[in-house]
Amino acid sequence: MNNLVSQLERSNLAHDPASPQTPISPLVDVDGNKQSLKKNDGEEEVETKMKPFDICTPKQAGNLVTLKPSLFAKNREKRKEMKQQSSKGTELRPGMVLLKGYISLDDQIKIVKACRELGLGQGGFYQPGYEGGTKLHLKMMCLGKNWDPQTSKYGDHRPCDDSVPPKIPDEFLKLVQSAINDSDSVTEPSKSKPFPSISPDICIVNFYAENGRLGLHQDKDESEQSIRDGLPVVSFSIGDTAEFLYGDVNDVDKAKKVLLESGDVLIFGGKSRKVFHGVAAIKKDTAPLRLFEETNMRKPGRLNLTFRRY
Repeated sequence: MNNLVSQLERSNLAHDPASPQTPISPLVDVDGNKQSLKKNDGEEEVETKMKPFDICTPKQAGNLVTLKPSLFAKNREKRKEMKQQSSKGTELRPGMVLLKGYISLDDQIKIVKACRELGLGQGGFYQPGYEGGTKLHLKMMCLGKNWDPQTSKYGDHRPCDDSVPPKIPDEFLKLVQSAINDSDSVTEPSKSKPFPSISPDICIVNFYAENGRLGLHQDKDESEQSIRDGLPVVSFSIGDTAEFLYGDVNDVDKAKKVLLESGDVLIFGGKSRKVFHGVAAIKKDTAPLRLFEETNMRKPGRLNLTFRRY
């Protein structure tokens, strides 16, 4: 992924928010809160453009002193990374494989930087909500195709601002295929068939803060063909650890739990393609120190990328 960030910087992410063809939606501040402006007393509110959420904290000007982690903390990070790299994948259930520490720390850093670059452009991070006004406890950006939580449908534009989702970077796709290939050695032939190769055309990128969570749900809005063939969903975890729930029914009390750490890749397809899953909590101060040092990603914070084929 050495050329990942440079490729994105060369891509055309420009968008004219003043274009008369572009519907204008409420302003969202850096915390994802809606804002509006009024012309004068008694007049209707003036709607303004949507400001993308920045997953990284803007660097402060001035002579702020940043404390460096101790040698003990650095060594602990190295030991943890080596342990993850040496661990093997696990088949959690037929059709669900967890590859621990699969994404190197260097690649994690590049992915965060790439997502931040895309997230500040057209179709970038925002706080989605349902039709009744309830907001999800996360920030979201769609790549390839847009998924609308109000309609549970995919489209080529985001309804709230008519923005076009950015393309999925090629380096992301290569890493997805690599993970699928390597998962074959983990599955037991008596339980699961190897995952079929896919060329994802959808990636949903979620950013979770300390209070971030996502209720149990099924990924079932893709095409009937994709669901019927059991094409896998591939999930990247970067940042703070998440308590991930999964099970056969929509019941938190009956769900199993596994910790998804920074660099983990989770794949589910085949018999587990429609498994119920969600995020119960984010465990702060569990991410690699160097990840935050070199990206300035917001703390606490977890970045999750899920790839699938429509």
